[in-house]
Amino acid sequence: MDRKLTRTESDILGDMSIPADDLRGIHTYRAMDNFNLTGRPVHPRLVHAYALVKKACARANALSGFLSSDMASAIETACDEVASGIHDALFAIDALQGGAGTSTNMAVNEIIAHRAGQLVSEQFHGEQGPAVSGIISPLDHVNLHQSTNDTYPTALKVALIALVREAAEAAAFLQGALQKKEGEFADIVTVGRTEMREAVPMTLGSIFSAFAEATGRDRWRAFKCEERLRVVNLGGTATGTGLAAPRKYILSVTDQLRSLTGFPLARAENLVDQTANCDSLVEVAGIIQAAAANLIKISRDIRFLSHTGELALGALQAGSSIMPGKVNPVIPEAVIQGGMRIKAVLSIVPDAASHGTLQINEFLPLVSDAMIEALELYCASARTLARHLETVSADRARCAQLLDANPLTLTAFVPHLGYDRVGSLVGEWDLSGRPPLRNFLSGVLGDELVARTLSAAALTSLGFVHKETPHA
Repeated sequence: MDRKLTRTESDILGDMSIPADDLRGIHTYRAMDNFNLTGRPVHPRLVHAYALVKKACARANALSGFLSSDMASAIETACDEVASGIHDALFAIDALQGGAGTSTNMAVNEIIAHRAGQLVSEQFHGEQGPAVSGIISPLDHVNLHQSTNDTYPTALKVALIALVREAAEAAAFLQGALQKKEGEFADIVTVGRTEMREAVPMTLGSIFSAFAEATGRDRWRAFKCEERLRVVNLGGTATGTGLAAPRKYILSVTDQLRSLTGFPLARAENLVDQTANCDSLVEVAGIIQAAAANLIKISRDIRFLSHTGELALGALQAGSSIMPGKVNPVIPEAVIQGGMRIKAVLSIVPDAASHGTLQINEFLPLVSDAMIEALELYCASARTLARHLETVSADRARCAQLLDANPLTLTAFVPHLGYDRVGSLVGEWDLSGRPPLRNFLSGVLGDELVARTLSAAALTSLGFVHKETPHA
């Protein structure tokens, strides 16, 4: 029976046989054996960002004279492959891992090194041999002048900057959809509500204007998150002092990463601080939780207005396995669940940040997993709700019916008639058997005053204009 070709790799714990054509190495294999908590691998977005960090490091090391141009070129090409996602299946280490992300860093180092070794072998020997190790070292070349403690936080911030930009775009997409409905519903007068009870009249458009304004704030806050993420500790190595890295490299590497990503990255003035602390990530998590809270609020309100009949939601699927014809508000309900999960997942972040010890945060893998999941979920939830709004329409007759059954509609007449007179009108309306309120008022006050007072323009203006009576 044929035996598969293997190669032997060694670490401080001993030797290991690895399939000869596998780009992973001994450190990656040990991590795959050690960590099996979530059943989910390290998120590809983090891996792709990490590859860009490694590419920047290779370029800075080449410019500083520590890597040959051929070796740096091979490493950069391998980094490009990892960043493109074609090697994603190889990154099978569990998302939650001990060692502050060292296993992720080493997996990236090994796969890039072994793939770069293949590229060098192909260049000089014209073929790809079975052995992929030894030509380029994961540690001496790919990880040159680096530590997990400066590359992992930097890679995470690169991944998060891309995501907060997507979140800002998703919020803008949702805001636009809400503003469209605001315009469509601008002239529809309905019942406002406080404490889950009918309140004074307002327009359905103004209700959606509040949704749009809240989402606009989410858009702006997500956009501003980038400022909290642009400061990185790359070049700080293990504790932020830059020990074992040349100054020329330290002064160059963030510039290289900024050029590669197009993000406005800056080297921290205090690298020790940025290595030890991740409160900026807590701040970003809080901002995304606020956006999730708005998603939930908006979706709950839309669901409620569909229950009252003021809004009609597009029928998307059968709502019951036993009740024929039932249709449920499934998209608002799904988005509510998305928002709840975002809030719950991100509640981990301040706790994990506070558990860092002195010059490192050992729990960045948890922070990374939570923040990437939450941001992706926000983008998907916001866009799903925005698309669903295209199916949403208003039932004008139902809005008018609710308005005509609500005695608090009379509040709009207080400036014209006074509190006591309006109170007596409520009593007269009750005694007459509560006919449609607008009809009752037209009979008592006249069509012109009723139409003007209950118009969309009057109800959405900022108060009423007081015309002073000249003194006698």
